Amino acid sequence: MTTQYPLTWPALIPRQKTREPGRFKTTLAQALANVENSLALFGKDSGKAVSNFVISTNYTLTERRPADPGVAVWFTWDGIQVAIPIDRYTTIEANLQAVHQIVEARRVELRHGTLALVRATFTGLLALAPPSGRSWREVLGMSLQGQVTRNDITMQYRHRSKGAATEVEQKELNVARDQAMKETPL
Repeated sequence: MTTQYPLTWPALIPRQKTREPGRFKTTLAQALANVENSLALFGKDSGKAVSNFVISTNYTLTERRPADPGVAVWFTWDGIQVAIPIDRYTTIEANLQAVHQIVEARRVELRHGTLALVRATFTGLLALAPPSGRSWREVLGMSLQGQVTRNDITMQYRHRSKGAATEVEQKELNVARDQAMKETPL
């Protein structure tokens, strides 16, 4: 299952190595409202409900400006689990506003193209979900909070790999390790 916290990032999308300030003039509350409104309008425009909506971030009440401002918006539309991950910008609100703009672009596709075109776009995103839908921290058995090192990841990966009973379990561990390494500073 996709989690709101910590950030659940799609396995096949690389993380940004550098970030830039967003040019969006929005607050976090407004960016959240924009994403929710865009998804509701997209569902209405397409005639297909948007469900299982989750915004996954590293935002907490105690850490409102996390070092990793990435955002992944997950939802189900027309039977397809979609992830729109953005970490290009230095703030959560800018990354959320970018998600809003992407959903609005799908609405434009819908108005000027066809439902099949939009479905094809989102079907391409279908493969981006982690194999089990669990975060790398869950797969590797790492704490859901706090910092981890690359050494911690390697040690836990080796420990879990010894107990992997099937090829599917090993593949899931490999994807989790790769994602963890991408998200963990050197």
